[in-house]
Amino acid sequence: MLYDLYARRLRHQLRGLPKPQHVAIVMDGNRRWARGAGYDDVRIGHRFGAKHLEQFLQWSADAGITCVTAWVASADNLRKRDSSEVGYLMELTESVLADHVRRDHRWRLHVAGQLDLLPDSTARALKDAVELSRDRDAGDLTLAIGYSGRLEVLDAVRSVLDEAAAEGRSLEDVADGLTEEDIGRHLYVPGLPDPDLVIRTSGELRMSDFLLWQATRSEIEFCDLYWPAFREVDLLRALRTYGQRRLQRSS
Repeated sequence: MLYDLYARRLRHQLRGLPKPQHVAIVMDGNRRWARGAGYDDVRIGHRFGAKHLEQFLQWSADAGITCVTAWVASADNLRKRDSSEVGYLMELTESVLADHVRRDHRWRLHVAGQLDLLPDSTARALKDAVELSRDRDAGDLTLAIGYSGRLEVLDAVRSVLDEAAAEGRSLEDVADGLTEEDIGRHLYVPGLPDPDLVIRTSGELRMSDFLLWQATRSEIEFCDLYWPAFREVDLLRALRTYGQRRLQRSS
């Protein structure tokens, strides 16, 4: 009852405050949460974390957020983590995350990252979910998987150069005319608004190569809770802080 009263109070405090259109979430701390909960197999934390994203999307929709980017796994995670842990995370991506998009018609799916790092079955499940949700008149959900912000910018520059070469333009012409918009058009998911708010759980105070191009003007909110323990009131508090900061800047 006290939790519900507090959540209602937070929603009341959000009235009249600027609201983010796009929220990005770094879902960090699954393994540490599992250890703290007494699980010997830290992969259990990933299952709780994957299911928790479903709740976060519900909370986001209820709060009027129309665009969510969720960081599932970095390129380094896929290369350096134990193969059994990575394999289990890929299974969850197929059975929980991609399946949720198929069932939840509120979201149109995009995928950001290097799909060639993923198992064929995982890449196929994500591509199928993207295609299935393509024509939905809905919010936009981006799953960042096999993702690196530095590599995204590097790939975008390469794509700009490849496009220019196909058009027969010289390197000098490209350099003279290159704009931020040119880079933006060649990012993994072009056309979406930059995130207004980035939330990172687990208490880490760093961006860790996430959305380096897109988040240059974002508000950043660091939360001490591990991802599976993140609650709706924590999202509402982050939205309140965001609104208060934006309101102060505009006054």
